[in-house]
Amino acid sequence: MLRARVEPAWLLRSHPVRALATAAPRSAPAAALVSPRPDPLAAGPDPRTRARSRIRERDRTSPPPSVSPALTDSYGRKHDYLRISLTEKCNLRCTYCMPESGVPLLPPDHLLTTDEVERTARLFVQHGVRKIRLTGGEPTIRKDIVDVVERLGRLPLDSLGMTSNGLALPRKLPALVRAGLTHLNLSLDTLDPLKYELMTRRRGFERVMHCLELAQDLKREGLRTKLNVVVIRGLNDMEVPQFVELTRDRDITIRFIEYMPFEDNRWSTQKLVPSASLLSTLASLHLPGTITKLADAASDTTRAYRVEGYKGSFGFISSMTDHFCGTCSRLRVGADGGVKVCLFGPPVLSLRALLRSPTTSDADLMASVGRAVWGKQYAHNGLGGASGIKERGRMGPMVGIGG
Repeated sequence: MLRARVEPAWLLRSHPVRALATAAPRSAPAAALVSPRPDPLAAGPDPRTRARSRIRERDRTSPPPSVSPALTDSYGRKHDYLRISLTEKCNLRCTYCMPESGVPLLPPDHLLTTDEVERTARLFVQHGVRKIRLTGGEPTIRKDIVDVVERLGRLPLDSLGMTSNGLALPRKLPALVRAGLTHLNLSLDTLDPLKYELMTRRRGFERVMHCLELAQDLKREGLRTKLNVVVIRGLNDMEVPQFVELTRDRDITIRFIEYMPFEDNRWSTQKLVPSASLLSTLASLHLPGTITKLADAASDTTRAYRVEGYKGSFGFISSMTDHFCGTCSRLRVGADGGVKVCLFGPPVLSLRALLRSPTTSDADLMASVGRAVWGKQYAHNGLGGASGIKERGRMGPMVGIGG
């Protein structure tokens, strides 16, 4: 029987700003190859007990972040990572992401202004957020992207990142790094120029590869680069070993992301390639013992590995088959100000109206955020896994995952 949630008293009043602290990375040594984590939704203690147990285990090796109650949910998860979508526009039409004709665009006055983005970020940082990632659509389409990064770069963050497809990024990337960008996630799903055009419905493979090389050059300026690869059976899963070979001479991380069900992206279980299967394939292609498990940072979504002697690393984001919901630390604010507490659910709060109301104080705004965070479900927005997400989810197209 489901128990009704009772909101704590702190949700009904404003919240004092707590001292900020940096979460130390895990110091556990790299381990040998391991089997996937057991399903947190399997039979056993109730989800709330399991979530708190996993958080206690994590905190034994990494001090918990100083996060205010407004960003702590009913399972004890502390949310110190904020993803902000700057636009719902994109200059690609990836087949797994959105329809060829695109998606309906919001009126310009429905999008958060630069001042509103800055205020939102500042408030979340004051309450414990230490990591911000700018997303879209494609964030580099936004004309004031350098100004946005410069403003957020002044905040006391451990990481200010961006996810981009790389097409319009090369001419802006040096300025973005000078403005404070510390991390770049570059999306590239194939190393075949023809297949790239088929998957994205646009040309531009050479520009993305140029962007990757430029990002490598900017490592000396402090930029850390990851390559995101959405793996789809029969389309690009056979390229996984080639992607891993990119880490031989490049100090980058390749992240293989399980194909997730979004609106109109023709997802099916037949197209889903479990990360465990990919790891098994890679292990068969390398000498025994040469692929080692690396230590993962607290609340990291990626399970990281390295091939012995290679400069870079690779990892898996197993949202479907080996999820990490029990220690989730992420919140999302869409380009229109919609707050998503779970990637697999719809926005549960609109910040735009609150930000534009002259009577809404910062404390009032964060009290509303606190109520939304407190109502977060344990896993997958309570939909019960991939099939439930596909059948009952209200996620919209993948291009709009920021909001």
